[in-house]
Amino acid sequence: MLDEINIHTQKLFDKTGRSYSCEKMGDENIRLFGISGSPRKASTDYIVQEALRHAGEMYSAQIEYFSAMGKKINFCIHCDYCIKNKNGCVHKDDMQFVYEKLIWADAIIIGTPVYQGLLSAQTKAIMDRCRAIAAQDMYFIRNKPGAALAVGGDRIGGQEPSIQAILNFYIINEAIPVGGGSFGANLGGALWSKDRGAEGAKDDEEGLKSMRKTVDRLMKTTILLKKKN
Repeated sequence: MLDEINIHTQKLFDKTGRSYSCEKMGDENIRLFGISGSPRKASTDYIVQEALRHAGEMYSAQIEYFSAMGKKINFCIHCDYCIKNKNGCVHKDDMQFVYEKLIWADAIIIGTPVYQGLLSAQTKAIMDRCRAIAAQDMYFIRNKPGAALAVGGDRIGGQEPSIQAILNFYIINEAIPVGGGSFGANLGGALWSKDRGAEGAKDDEEGLKSMRKTVDRLMKTTILLKKKN
């Protein structure tokens, strides 16, 4: 399948680190949305951007990126405003961009740092707040492939439970959870930063392989679905 894709041009992330687009000669043009649920510009930010970059280099893709760093993301307070009004969330914050891009996307990548053996509060808040968009359209990511990445300071520090929580989010919202397959990636991309931020993640070649395997399966699955439709 990769031989059929002829790379034409690529634009990397703009100065805000928010988005870039890739234009390629190919039948498919996948809209890929990546989320980093880290409050820092460190290993998770690096890994999610690297995953998007890999997708942009290897496949025909338009790419959008959201980082939780510096963003206002209020917690869901279960006020039921979204259920009663069917008009989004009571909080008018930076989640509006996330809502727009989840609807826009053909495929999704969510990455989280591991805190206390689980995903970050920012990642959880992003997923919790999607109740508001589900209240408007419960099929907002239905049949869209989604992948998960997790970065921990220890090799075995909670990456798999964090990945599983993200995959649960996809399952509940009727998206298609995609892992990296047997022998190297399994549930998704699991990385070890050694508590050295982006430099540590960059040195974790086994973790990077798991990320690339996961992204490859995500993109191939999305391409197959688009061809069938």
